[in-house]
Amino acid sequence: MSAISRRHLVTMAAGIAAAAIAPRAVFAQAPAAAPAAAPTAAGPFVLPPLTYAFNALEPHIDAKTMEIHHDRHHAAYVANLNNVAKTNPQLGSSKITDVLGNLNALNDDIKFAVRNNLGGHANHTMFWEIMAPNGGKPEGEVLAAIDKDLGGLEKFQNDFNAAGGRQFGSGWVFVTVTKEGKLAIETRPNQDNPIMDGKRALMGNDVWEHAYYLNYQNRRADYLKAWWNTVNWTKIAERYAAAKAGTLGV
Repeated sequence: MSAISRRHLVTMAAGIAAAAIAPRAVFAQAPAAAPAAAPTAAGPFVLPPLTYAFNALEPHIDAKTMEIHHDRHHAAYVANLNNVAKTNPQLGSSKITDVLGNLNALNDDIKFAVRNNLGGHANHTMFWEIMAPNGGKPEGEVLAAIDKDLGGLEKFQNDFNAAGGRQFGSGWVFVTVTKEGKLAIETRPNQDNPIMDGKRALMGNDVWEHAYYLNYQNRRADYLKAWWNTVNWTKIAERYAAAKAGTLGV
């Protein structure tokens, strides 16, 4: 081997050794950016983007669960609705509350699909809206209604969690609200929504396993307790005012 080749190899080896012992730069993980709406089938129904990052609700709800829940599960409901709307364009031009409030007016060949997918779209649109990091605490009229109708905040949270825990299989636990501002805890199976019964949901929690399984596995009770740390009471106060004004949508 020539001297030049030997010198070249020695230089390379020295460089590799230096790189190996040099201190490594450590980069802090930046918060995930607020996600844009995931693409869905073209049509009148749109997946609403989150207003916070996927990891914003950690450690109570992990980023991967939020990403899958929003970008896959909710997006699937929207895509399915847009496929139905291709041959039933009236769906896209009608208010969601009008369709869900009168499912029996639909043709039998689409009723089941609309019930599940439009219900899922309405439920999740509400769900993302009523959660946020640092969501505060109930105040004013909302707190007064909780005290009056649900026995105070602690009893309300315990009863709400118990109802969510009793819901067999998949479904939701809701707080419904009347135009007079009266509150009640109710559950619904699958993707059913109180609108289907002529009511409105002030707030609700998703107890489908896809909402919590990555972190909590079969411990739904732990998820229900932790979820209160994500509740956006400012938004719930806005929804309560809209309910009393008769303008609350989904």
